[in-house]
Amino acid sequence: MSTSVRTTPSAPAAPTGSSPGTRRPPVRPRRTGWYGPAAANLVVGVSALYALLPLLWLLVASAVDSEALFASDFFDPSHFALFDNIGTLLAQDDGAYLRWYGNSLLYAVGGAAVGALISTAAGYVFDKFEFTGKRPLFALILISVMVPATVLALPMYLLASDLGLANTVWSVLIPVLFNPFGVYLARMFSASYVPDEVLEAARVDGANELRSFFSVGLRMIAPGYVTIFLFQLTAIWNNFFLPLVMLSDESLYPLSLGLYSWNAAAPINPDYYPLMVIGSLLALLPLVIAFLLLQRYWRSGLTAGSVK
Repeated sequence: MSTSVRTTPSAPAAPTGSSPGTRRPPVRPRRTGWYGPAAANLVVGVSALYALLPLLWLLVASAVDSEALFASDFFDPSHFALFDNIGTLLAQDDGAYLRWYGNSLLYAVGGAAVGALISTAAGYVFDKFEFTGKRPLFALILISVMVPATVLALPMYLLASDLGLANTVWSVLIPVLFNPFGVYLARMFSASYVPDEVLEAARVDGANELRSFFSVGLRMIAPGYVTIFLFQLTAIWNNFFLPLVMLSDESLYPLSLGLYSWNAAAPINPDYYPLMVIGSLLALLPLVIAFLLLQRYWRSGLTAGSVK
């Protein structure tokens, strides 16, 4: 005789610390309000207006004659005189504007090209070579970045005067060839773009250090070189205080100093006001063209030193 035992399944145990009556409601995702994006868009819009409105005024003011420049009918098409203003500008003071423009191109383009090459070579050396005093020397370069250029203008003038270089092209060109911040950037670019294995392969193939730099290193640091070039080009093109201290010959003036001299004469001769406006507009063209032509290298170079 067999007996069977019937077992009743037990109810599952309730989770510890919770009961059916105390369950938490599901967490709803927090809705993002419109205040954040609206505030960001407002800041961007105000910043864009702050930057673009002066440029818009410069464009419009350059295209009108001197009467409309100080009158209420600023946007009257009958006062359009862009080409007349350009002709008057180029003929003023026996073509002084063209001389100043050429001087600025020499100082800025020549100084930026050579200065960027010097900075790139120095940064490459600091990154790839070990030598005595490397760390203190690089620390000294970083410290010099924090020294304002205006502080050094008077000592450089005294030095240039002792060497007989004051009031010459070299007194403006030589000081801008050495850029401590460019050396720092070049070292970051070299660490990011130039692997040590590539240089070792070049040495195995018989290339010396100078040839390795120009044939391998400089080509790989091209985005960094362009970035340093653009930074120096902008700084030298807008440089005012150094030429003011170094130069007394108006034929050697850059655009910044030449337009300043016209601005000083404008209260006595108001005809200089429209010349300053159209001259300032044309002075923007080299920087705009340089950024448009080199922006591909510049964009990639800006993020080169962020990740090694």
